[in-house]
Amino acid sequence: MKSIRLKAYAKVNLSLDVLGKLDNGYHQVEMIMQQIKLSDDVFIRWFPDEDADGISITLKTNRYYLPVDSRNLAYKAAQIMSERVGHGLKGTVRIDIKKNIPVAAGLAGGSGNGAAVLHGLNVLWEAGLNLKKLCSLGAELGSDVPFTIMGQARGNRDLIKVFGKDPMATTCALAYGTGTELKPIKPLESPILLSKPPLSVSTAEVYQGLDKEAIEKRPDNKAMEEGLLAGNIDIVKKNMVNVLEGYTLSHYKQVKETKEKMIEVCPGASVLMSGSGPSVFAVSQDREELERGYKELKEINEETYLTRTIV
Repeated sequence: MKSIRLKAYAKVNLSLDVLGKLDNGYHQVEMIMQQIKLSDDVFIRWFPDEDADGISITLKTNRYYLPVDSRNLAYKAAQIMSERVGHGLKGTVRIDIKKNIPVAAGLAGGSGNGAAVLHGLNVLWEAGLNLKKLCSLGAELGSDVPFTIMGQARGNRDLIKVFGKDPMATTCALAYGTGTELKPIKPLESPILLSKPPLSVSTAEVYQGLDKEAIEKRPDNKAMEEGLLAGNIDIVKKNMVNVLEGYTLSHYKQVKETKEKMIEVCPGASVLMSGSGPSVFAVSQDREELERGYKELKEINEETYLTRTIV
C-alpha cells in the first residue's frame, strides 16, 4: 500500500470581472484568485492487486450529504487519472476527505479535493505529469480546478519537492478566458476573515442573472497585479471588486447582511464576496480588527474563520 496526505486549500477571489458570454454558453472572465490556509484534508491510498479487474475507486467524507460517486470531483479525478495514466494498473484507490472548507461556498472546496486526487495519484503512480498537464486534466473537471492544482503544488511539502521550481507553482494567479487560463502573479500576504451564511447560491443562477443587469463597477486587474507586485496593500484593497455581487447581494438577504456586518465591525478592511457567493471575506493588515470581527460574525454565521493567505 502507498499513501499520500494533502491539504486542499480554499481560494478567494480578490477580484472578479465578467467580460462577456461565449458562443458555447460559458462566460469570459478575468479575475485574480488567492489561496488561503483554510483547507480540507485529503488522504489517498493505493492498494495494488494483481488479481483485481482494473482499478476500483472508493470515496468517503465526513459530510454525510456529499456524494461519494462520480458526482464528486474527487471521485471523477480518480476516474480521469485511471483512464489517462492508469493503463495496466490493477488495484483500489481509496480516498478519505475531511471537509473543513464550507460546501457550496464560492471557495473552490470541491475543486480543491479533485485537484488533490490528481496530484496524489500522479505521485503514487509515479506518472510524472508536470503542472501544465495536470492543469489540463483539471480543466476537464471544472474551471477552478487548475488554479487549485497550482496552489497545492506550492502549499504542500510533498509537492514542493516535485514542483518547487516550476513557475506555475503559485498561490495567486490572474485567471482569464473561462477561468482556466492562468498567469502566476505575486501572492497577497495578509490575514483574512471569512464568513459563510447558512445557505447555498447557484453559480449558474448568478451568471444568468448577471446577463440581465448592467455592471456598474469593474475591477482594474492590471492595477491590482501591480499593487501585489509592489506589496502595496492599499492598491490591492482599492481594486477588490466582484461584479457578481450586484446580483447575489440583491437576491440573497443573508449574504448582503453578512457583508454589511463585516464592513461595520471591520471598518479598516476591504470586504468582498468570493466567487458567486455566499462567502464574504475581509482583507486587513490589522489582525486585531479581524479578531474582533471574527467574534461578532461567529455569532451570526457558524461557518466563520480567521485565517490568512498562503505565500
